[in-house]
Amino acid sequence: MGAKYREANESLSKKDFLMRIKISRKEAKESAYWLRLIHETNDLENADYAQNLIQEAHELTKILSATLEESK
Repeated sequence: MGAKYREANESLSKKDFLMRIKISRKEAKESAYWLRLIHETNDLENADYAQNLIQEAHELTKILSATLEESK
């Protein structure tokens, strides 16, 4: 997700920027999915930390969505 965001900042055009931000958002959603899956199917010692990471992935998804809307 972070690498795609960096690529977006170096994009060649607005269309390229929007596509890379969309990919970053997609990867943020995927990260949240996997983190939630791990959290719900395992007895984790650091469950609070896992929940914080899930929340952060959701927040990044919202930030990237807002970036897309503002860039159109």
